[in-house]
Amino acid sequence: MQETGLKIKLFGERVLRGKARSVKEITGYHQGLLSSMARMMYELNGVGLAAPQVGVNQAIIVVDAGSGLYKLFNPKIIKKQGSQSMEEGCLSIPGVSIKVKRAKKVIVKALDESANPLTVEAEGLLACVFQHEIDHLNGKLIVDYASLFEKLKIKKKLAGLKRKAENEKLPESERQSAKLQL
Repeated sequence: MQETGLKIKLFGERVLRGKARSVKEITGYHQGLLSSMARMMYELNGVGLAAPQVGVNQAIIVVDAGSGLYKLFNPKIIKKQGSQSMEEGCLSIPGVSIKVKRAKKVIVKALDESANPLTVEAEGLLACVFQHEIDHLNGKLIVDYASLFEKLKIKKKLAGLKRKAENEKLPESERQSAKLQL
């Protein structure tokens, strides 16, 4: 993503497995980050994006499952109800989809981009997306929900994503020789 300056982090990168830090004060930087994340999410045809997915270890998400854009800081699920299973993909794990069982309805408390408290009641797809993105803030990925059989099916794809993530951390001079070894 050249326009936003952000880049999606891939499975295998450490930032995807850590617990995101709470945002103590919302600054112009944070508001710009939210706008860049939203733009990136739309460009990639996603329905949600969490800050760790772009390498920022802070509790920030953007979500739009078709009912409008939510830009949230420090989101927390305070109530869950019912259950549903949906096939989920993830921008950080391209080419992989996992059937995930989640709550059918959730209530999310957060701060909006103006630091005002916000409560969102969501169900269906929107509830699923909030849970998926908040999982990212806790270092949890859809592959963690996979059955043993599913994990075996996607093992090679995940190994390839890890290699790609590692390769992108190398300086350019070392990338060329690493490509030969892959």
